[in-house]
Amino acid sequence: MNGLAVLHKPPPPNPEVTMRTYSPLFLLIALGVMSTAASAQADTRDWTCKSCPYPKGATAVVELGVGYVSGGDVRFGDYTGLDKKGAFALVGGELNYRGDTGYYASLLANDLGLDSRSLSAQSGRDGIYGLRLGYSEIPRHFGDDGMSPFIGIGSSVLTLPAGFPSSGTATMPLASTLRPVDLGLSAKRFELGASLVGGENWTYRLQVRHDTRDGTRPSSASFYATAAQFALPVDQVTDQFEVSVAYASRALQLNLGYQASRFSNGLESLTWTSPFWTVTPGATRGQLALAPDNQFHQVTGSAGYQVLPNVRASADFAIGRMTQDAAYLASTLNPVLAASLPALGRSSLDGRVDTFNGSVKLSATPTDKLRVNAIYARDVRDNRTAVGTYPAVSTDIFVWPGTRTNQPYSFWQDRFKLNADFRASDTMRLAAGAEQDNRKRSYQEVVDTRETTLWGRFGLQPREGLNLALKVAHADRRNSGDGTSIWLDNPENPALRKYNLASRQRDSANLRADFTLNEKISFGVSAEYAADDYSASAVGLNSARNLNLTADMAWAFSERTRMSVFVTGERIRSLQSGSQSFAAADWSANSTDRFEILGLSVKHAAIVDKLDIGADLTVSRSHSDVVLTTVIPEPTLPTQKTAVDSLKLYATYKLKDNISLTGSWWHERYDAQDWQVDGLMPATVVNLLALGQPAPNYRVNVVRLALRYRF
Repeated sequence: MNGLAVLHKPPPPNPEVTMRTYSPLFLLIALGVMSTAASAQADTRDWTCKSCPYPKGATAVVELGVGYVSGGDVRFGDYTGLDKKGAFALVGGELNYRGDTGYYASLLANDLGLDSRSLSAQSGRDGIYGLRLGYSEIPRHFGDDGMSPFIGIGSSVLTLPAGFPSSGTATMPLASTLRPVDLGLSAKRFELGASLVGGENWTYRLQVRHDTRDGTRPSSASFYATAAQFALPVDQVTDQFEVSVAYASRALQLNLGYQASRFSNGLESLTWTSPFWTVTPGATRGQLALAPDNQFHQVTGSAGYQVLPNVRASADFAIGRMTQDAAYLASTLNPVLAASLPALGRSSLDGRVDTFNGSVKLSATPTDKLRVNAIYARDVRDNRTAVGTYPAVSTDIFVWPGTRTNQPYSFWQDRFKLNADFRASDTMRLAAGAEQDNRKRSYQEVVDTRETTLWGRFGLQPREGLNLALKVAHADRRNSGDGTSIWLDNPENPALRKYNLASRQRDSANLRADFTLNEKISFGVSAEYAADDYSASAVGLNSARNLNLTADMAWAFSERTRMSVFVTGERIRSLQSGSQSFAAADWSANSTDRFEILGLSVKHAAIVDKLDIGADLTVSRSHSDVVLTTVIPEPTLPTQKTAVDSLKLYATYKLKDNISLTGSWWHERYDAQDWQVDGLMPATVVNLLALGQPAPNYRVNVVRLALRYRF
C-alpha cells in the first residue's frame, strides 16, 4: 500500500474488532503528505503505510525449535504438557491474509509439539460474515507416584490378583502385586463458530462445541470400616450448541439466543472387588455410580434502551431446564441382601429442574456530577423431580430399617441494589449503596434468609499524582429460624448451624493509595480487612478474620528498561466449634492460613532493535496451622507448608528484519508438606488400602530455543 492510501475509502467496520482511534497529530501529518503529493507530483511507488489498520496481502510467522525438560513430574505437567523428561518439538506460527474487498483469513498454531496444543482459524468478510474453527487439548495430571494392586485400571471393572482378600493391609501380598498408577486425563475441545451481519442492524451468531475427557482420576470407596483408594475411569463427552440473533440501533439493543448442552458418560458405573475379608456373607464387590447422562436447554435474552439522553434501562433473562433420566443401578451387588430387598419403585430418577435468571437495571445521570443505578435480580432453581422411596443399603453390608427418599432441593433468590456515584469536585468522589439479598429454600434447615448490606466509598486526589480510595461495608444476615433436617434418617445435631444459613454480621474495609512520583515511577499500596461473626452459632463456624496487604510498583528506568514488582500477604483466621456427644460444643479448632507472594518482571532492550531480554520471577509461600482444644490435651498438628519458586528468563535476537532467534529458561521449584498424605503408603493404615501419593515436590528446568521467520 502506498502513502496515498489514506485517500481510499476504508472498508466497513468489523463489529468483532475494537475500533482504533488516531490522534490529531497523525491527521495533520496525513494532510501534509496529501498536499505535498498533489503539488509536487512525487513518485509514491516505493512509499509504505506503516499505520494502515488493514494491511493488504498475506503475512506469516513460523516458529520452529526444540525444548528440553530436565525432569519428568506430572504435577509440573498438569495443564502445561511438560510432564516427561527429555526433548520436545517447538512448532507454532501464524498466517494472516486480507484482501482489497475486506476478505480476511487467519490461522494460529501454538505448542503443536506438546499435549497442550491448540489450533484455530478464522475467515470472513468485514461487516458481512465471519467463520471460526478451533481445536485445543489440555492435559490433566493427578499424580504418577501412586501404587495399586487393582487390575483393569481405566475400565469399569476392577479386580484383584491372587492373595486377596485379607484381614488388613499388613497381611496383603502388596510387595508382589503393587503396580504404578498414572492418574490423569486428556481434555480435548473442537469448536465451530459463525456470525452473519444481516442488514444494517442485525447480527446472527452460531457456535458449536464438542468436549471429550478420557483417562482416570483418584477416588475411593468403603465397606463399612474398611476402605480402598483406586483409579476412577473417565470417558465423558459434552456437546454444546448456541444460536443467537442481535439487533442494535443507537437507542435500542436486543439479543435473543438458545443454548443446549448434552453430557454423555461412556461408563455408567465402576465395579470393584474388596481387598478385605467380608464382614457379612456376599459383601465381596461394590459398585459406584458414575456421572449420569443429562441435558440442559436454555433460552436467553437481553434488551437495552436509551429512554432519555440521561436515562438508560436494560434487562436480561435466562429460562432453562435440566433433565436426567439415566437408568438406576441395582440397590446392591450382594446376592444375600438382594434376595430380601423389594423392587425399586421406578427405573430412573426422571429428574427435572427448571431455572430462571433475570434482572432489570435503570441507570440515570440527573446531573454531570451524579449517577444513580437501581437493579433488581431474581434467580430460581425449581426442582420438580418427584419424591420417591427406596430401600436403604449401607456399603453392601446391611439393610437400614425403613426406606430413604430423594430430596429435590430448590431455592428462590431476590436481590435489590441501589447505588449512587457523586463527583463532589475535580479531586473528590463519593459513592454509596444498599443491597438486599432474600433467599428461600426447600429441604434445608433454614427456610428464609435476609441479608442487608450498606457500603460507602470515598475517593480523593489531594494533589497531582496521588489518589486515595476508601471503601467500607457492613452486612447483616438473619434467618427465619434454625431447624433440624428431619427428612434425613440420621438428623444432624440440633445445635449445629451451617455457615451459609446461619445469622452473620460482616464488616469490611478496603484502603488503596496510588502514587505517581514522576513519568518513570509509580507505585501503590492497599489494605483489605473483613470480619465475620456468627455469634448465634453454638456448634459450627463461630468467626472468621481476613487481612490482605499489597504493594506494587512500576519503574521505567529508561526507554530501554522497564520493571514492575508486587508483593502481597494474606492471613485468614477462623474459629470453629464441634460436638462429639451430639449436644453442646465440647471441642474447638482455631485455623490460621498465611500466604505471601512476590512477583517481579523486567524487560530490557540490550541492543536497540536487535536484542531484547527479560525475566519473570514469582515466589509464593503458604502455611496452615490448626490448633485443637478438647476436654483432654491434644497433640499439636504439624504445619502444612507449600513453597513455589518460578523464574523465567527469555531473550529475542533479531538476525534479520524478518528472522529472529528466541530462547528461554524456566526453573520451577515446588515443595509441599502435608501431614494428611505424606508418609501414607498403601500399607500404612491397617484398614485403608491407599494409593500412597505424597504432597507434590519437584524441581524442573525447561529450556527452549526456536527460530522465528516472518514472510
